[in-house]
Amino acid sequence: MENTLRVKPPLWFWIISVIGLLWNLMGVGAYLADAFMSIEDLEALTQAQRELHEAQPAWVTACYAIAVWAGALGCVFLLMRKKWARPVLLVSLLGVIGQQIYMKFLSNTYEVYGGAAMLLPIMVIIIAVALVFFARLSDSKQWIL
Repeated sequence: MENTLRVKPPLWFWIISVIGLLWNLMGVGAYLADAFMSIEDLEALTQAQRELHEAQPAWVTACYAIAVWAGALGCVFLLMRKKWARPVLLVSLLGVIGQQIYMKFLSNTYEVYGGAAMLLPIMVIIIAVALVFFARLSDSKQWIL
């Protein structure tokens, strides 16, 4: 017997969860494309872009992988209405923060790609934070158990 009351989430819970999953799956795709970049793809980069790519430390790649895979898994947990979504999305956010710290403060990413390259990282941070808060709200409303 289950003593916990199951509260039906509103339609917008499902919409946000699906959009979050799609967003993170795009991140998984970008990660895989980056991780398995062919020689031809590397040769298509400018010299500065190639040097930046090759100089990236393993811990940054790990942060990237953690961010996108944990984000996707966290959104799957949201869709499954599991409380695991909250800590997993927090882990994803920590991965995002680690990667962004490197890009902003420890590399010349913005010198190589220009100021316009800041838009996507800002969006990534905002969405990762929003998903953590959404999971927290979902937990408080008992939409996830």
